[in-house]
Amino acid sequence: MSDNTDLRIAVLGVGMMGADHVARITDRISGARVTVINDYLTEKAEQVAATVPGARVVADPLEAIAADDVDAVVLATPGPTHEKQLLACLEAGKPVMCEKPLTTDAATSLEIVKREAELGRKLIQVGFMRRFDAEYEQLKAAIVGGELGQPLVMHCAHRNPAVPPYFDSAMIVKDSIVHEVDVTRFLFAEEIISVQVIRPTANSLSGTDLQDPQIAIFTTETGRHVDVEAFVTTGLAYEVRTEVVGELGSAMIGLDVGLVRKTRPGVWGGTITPDFRVRFGAAYDAEIQRWVHAVRSGAETGNYVDGPGAWDGYAAAAVCEAGVRSLETGERVTVDMVDRASIPGA
Repeated sequence: MSDNTDLRIAVLGVGMMGADHVARITDRISGARVTVINDYLTEKAEQVAATVPGARVVADPLEAIAADDVDAVVLATPGPTHEKQLLACLEAGKPVMCEKPLTTDAATSLEIVKREAELGRKLIQVGFMRRFDAEYEQLKAAIVGGELGQPLVMHCAHRNPAVPPYFDSAMIVKDSIVHEVDVTRFLFAEEIISVQVIRPTANSLSGTDLQDPQIAIFTTETGRHVDVEAFVTTGLAYEVRTEVVGELGSAMIGLDVGLVRKTRPGVWGGTITPDFRVRFGAAYDAEIQRWVHAVRSGAETGNYVDGPGAWDGYAAAAVCEAGVRSLETGERVTVDMVDRASIPGA
């Protein structure tokens, strides 16, 4: 691809996340433009396309992937559609940014990993945006640089004000705790080998029948302990905190300490982030910009990914499957994962 040519992107799925990506690519990302938009709600696709000069609507997602005016794909469609759409991207040889999940179960995610490995090119990036957040990058640097000594324990909190009506208890694991799964793998650079999900007293004020909050406990390959409080119906705001405790010290991110106020009558505090798009907006921008750069240079390297790839999506799916089983039984569950070395090129 010429340095002077914009990457032509198809965005599949223009709900909240997909529409946000369309606006991001159009207004804030360099070197790329949206040429094709697809959604199962054609009217919604047309509304979003009307905001993007030169974009057109393609009703069939597989036709959108195969279109001649598409160089790469952003998948923001529902999880159950990902497997078929990812396979279409691989068949067409087109790089794809896939919002999590990679697929809805570990078995199909593993098949995607194998199919990509057979091609000998890294085409799939998975949208775990926290890896691109400045605070998480600082925390990773502190660990790698030895500032904390050997990390031993990590404490995480993941709170939402509310979730959609269709959200069930298993989705707290698969849609919320999954981010802490990837954060653990990113920060500690090792796999999670077991999960236990504890069911505290449920929030009676939520207006739902969710098992909320949940406490997830991970054990990593070297025996590190990670605990996660996931509470998705707080009624307050969006809060994500992570603290790593090591042999030489500890470090915490996510405190929202921009402006701290002391006001009458005796109030001390600041403003809590209202939702994930505000908290991680800059991370999403960095994620997509770096992906665009990777895709534009990928022909030379065979690697069209700058960030978490298909294996990371599979690993997260495997851990979350174990987490859902633990949610149902209350027992510690061993994560069932294949050895990465058994898949050359994974």
